[in-house]
Amino acid sequence: MLDKVEISLPYGDKTIPIEIPSRNLLSILEPKDLPCVQNEKLEVARALKNPIATPKLADMVTQGDKVVIISDDNTRITPTQLIVPTLLDMLNEVGVEDGDIKVIVALGTHRPMTRSEFRQKFGNQVLKRVEVENHEFKDRSKLVELGVTPNGSPISINKEVVEADFKVGIGNIVPHFICGWAGGAKIVQPGVSGEETTAATHLLCVRMGKPLLGSVENAVKREMELIAQKVGLNMIVNTVLNRAGKIVKVVAGDVIKATREGIDIAKSIYFAKTPSKADIVLASSHPCDLDFWQAHKTLFSADLAVKDGGTIIIVTPCREGVSRMHPEILEIGNLTPEEVDRKLRQGEVKDQIGGSFAIAWGLIKKRAKVIMVSDGILPHDASRLGFDYADTVNSALNKAFMRHGRNAKITVLTHAPDMVPVVTDSKC
Repeated sequence: MLDKVEISLPYGDKTIPIEIPSRNLLSILEPKDLPCVQNEKLEVARALKNPIATPKLADMVTQGDKVVIISDDNTRITPTQLIVPTLLDMLNEVGVEDGDIKVIVALGTHRPMTRSEFRQKFGNQVLKRVEVENHEFKDRSKLVELGVTPNGSPISINKEVVEADFKVGIGNIVPHFICGWAGGAKIVQPGVSGEETTAATHLLCVRMGKPLLGSVENAVKREMELIAQKVGLNMIVNTVLNRAGKIVKVVAGDVIKATREGIDIAKSIYFAKTPSKADIVLASSHPCDLDFWQAHKTLFSADLAVKDGGTIIIVTPCREGVSRMHPEILEIGNLTPEEVDRKLRQGEVKDQIGGSFAIAWGLIKKRAKVIMVSDGILPHDASRLGFDYADTVNSALNKAFMRHGRNAKITVLTHAPDMVPVVTDSKC
């Protein structure tokens, strides 16, 4: 009888128990559970009182200033219900009244959050104290044009953000396939940008044709940081979280320098070594489980860990399906990257952001077969995205073993969207 390793694979708010023969298991990669701070509220206050490369709050804002707090949305696990009240209290201490403060939720091109979701994200007391509203990326009357970057990206930004006297962005630092790392300037671009601005940075990434996941200095990150500086983002407050979602560190201050300090810490959590690339990568989309617009991040970490010609198995609940805001992706998801790019350049694809994702997915599908296991996405829709489908993890593994043989090596990614697999064998 074969020895087996039992693994609990995160799946939404539950786990899926799986067993993998020991002889097949190459690696289990997951974020490191570094010790969290003893008092999270005090850690937020400490960071705000000791900003990195910016003046203190008392030297940047004063009574009567209009303040905008730009916060990430419910697709992120940033502990905003802890950060925002602390920030409000500290703004009050330096003379800024609640009536002069507004929270704008940096949706990018995600769907709007509901009032109930606001309560879950920020807490009832925040909603009683200040106005909270969603960024509207399609409403031209609520955007301001600020020219173009030297690279040619149009800069279209939320009007209230631009007009505020003081702007502070709240986010979480994790690896991200578009710009290397989320957090920092990403709260402005794409957070509170118009869709043409977001399309420009996303297309810049995918047309480079190389993975940026985990890259600290790159052209896309520079573009986003330039846009944030053009908008006048005064300060960021970013968390670094461990595997359990608890605060390891809070960094506040300059959008570039504070982010870099946070990334240095985050690397020790999210970078994970594996001896070689695997025939099969079994990857959970946790914590990006809402829809495939979030869960697709699973592909990019899996791509770093799989052999050419291998198989990627994505395990994701996707309770809201593929994407409410980007339905056109189902029409182009099964096209080659070259076909999508041609249609984008000829104006045949209207959703340029969706088109950029279709190109990125297509580049991965050229290298590996993708099998989806999901309760929220129908087999037909998986096929329209260019993926195979399996009802269960075991069924998906059996399909993969049929391709690669019973001696195939497997790497498991328990929190794939946040992981950067690092292959230690230089031959891979």
